[in-house]
Amino acid sequence: MDAVLDSQCFADAPPIAGEVARGVTRLFCRQDLFAICEVPLGNGRRADMMAIDPRGGLTIVEIKVAKADLVGDGKWTDYLDYCDRFFWAVPAELARICEGERFLPQAAGLIVADRYDAAIVREAAHRPLAPARRKAELLRFARRAARRLSAQIDPTLGLGS
Repeated sequence: MDAVLDSQCFADAPPIAGEVARGVTRLFCRQDLFAICEVPLGNGRRADMMAIDPRGGLTIVEIKVAKADLVGDGKWTDYLDYCDRFFWAVPAELARICEGERFLPQAAGLIVADRYDAAIVREAAHRPLAPARRKAELLRFARRAARRLSAQIDPTLGLGS
């Protein structure tokens, strides 16, 4: 079984959420982006996935696998201040919904994914973070990833996510 589906990530979500995350992870790896899941942000929100590129750019991905959850999400714009690019990641049957104006197609990208792969249907606008915010978020990202790796080496550390 793959690491995304084995981990604590998306443990409270339907299995398809982990499958979409797996597809996004494969897509990102081909693009030299590496992600971690369930990333708390400085504003109290939690991003489903956050990825870093070779230049320190940050991408947030919000995964939606149910129409009601997608249509009812009113908090997603709170993520925009914590990334350079923002994507929705959905199974194919939800892609058309993300074309609506409320999903800011001029700003938010769209990824269609399943457990095997993913494709960018609409590229996300690049909105560079301010230097101070970038530094803070890069440090937060790096420390969170290192903390999770440390907990894999010694689960008794109790470091959590």
